[in-house]
Amino acid sequence: MPSHYTRIVLNERPPGDIDPKTFRSEKVSFSELKVKDDQVLVQVTWLSLDPAMRGWLRDERSYLPPVQIGEAQTMRAGGLGVIFDKGKNVKLKIGQLVSGTFGWTEYAIVREKDTESIDVPQGLLDIDYLNNLGMAGLTAYFGLKDIGQIKAGETLVVSGAAGAVGSMVCQLGLRAGAKVYAIAGSQDKCEWLEKEIGVTKAINYRSPSFRKDFKDIGYLDVYFDNVGGDILDMCLSRLNRNARIVLCGAISAYNSVGKPKGIQNYLTLISQRAKIQGFIVFDYAQRYPEAIAEMSRGLRDGTIKRKFHIIEGLKNAPSALPLLFSGGNTGKLQVIYV
Repeated sequence: MPSHYTRIVLNERPPGDIDPKTFRSEKVSFSELKVKDDQVLVQVTWLSLDPAMRGWLRDERSYLPPVQIGEAQTMRAGGLGVIFDKGKNVKLKIGQLVSGTFGWTEYAIVREKDTESIDVPQGLLDIDYLNNLGMAGLTAYFGLKDIGQIKAGETLVVSGAAGAVGSMVCQLGLRAGAKVYAIAGSQDKCEWLEKEIGVTKAINYRSPSFRKDFKDIGYLDVYFDNVGGDILDMCLSRLNRNARIVLCGAISAYNSVGKPKGIQNYLTLISQRAKIQGFIVFDYAQRYPEAIAEMSRGLRDGTIKRKFHIIEGLKNAPSALPLLFSGGNTGKLQVIYV
């Protein structure tokens, strides 16, 4: 048993960009961790870093309550870990791999029912359960299939396409027989999307010719939006009849001070009989097994690719999180405990 463990809590709410004062690290006595009958003590091994975490720092009404300053449960985050200790009514065994919302901490106490037991099948990785088989993959799956209702032969445009959700949307679109156009922020990312993922074409939004390159695509049937802002507005002007816009995220606005800039081209939604809809992946919890089964098959047979951006050490989580908003990551951003 260690004498102490480390956790990271919210120190102050950032008005704009996350900075070194946003979080603080605390050393806590291990003896404070008391497991109740229906609880488990998890030794955390991996953390997921996701754009949604920026929204959780705002003191605003949303689909989850905001993280509180100095909250004892630590900065909220999904992760993987192993059962280190358990209450007398718990069926899980010591050493079992589990996923859950453990937070930025080395050890976490949670109810057994708030964990998901994982037995990694041959051909898969444990960290797939934070990526393609976790919230990122599930978000891509239900957003594209249920909200986007993608069909073979249609034109799909994906922003933030080199991220965990975006790259999975691209692949699911290709599997559905769509023409997939990816938007990313560097030439390296565009080359990865074209050569490894296999998209029809990837466009660099930092290129001077970006708007012309985008217009050359023609009109779109589905736009999967991870960034909001000017790119969303541009896509609104290029809709086919009965187009669908999937509002997944708005990375361009998450660090903005004040209200984000409004869209201008929304009248196209009327003329093209199009729709724009937001969604939250938690609403599909009863159907997670359906998505995990399909994506597991793709991972095992190699038709679904994965890419990880791995950060070493819990202490580096605060400095790694801003990479999601600067375009500094390619693939799923995760923290491994070392």
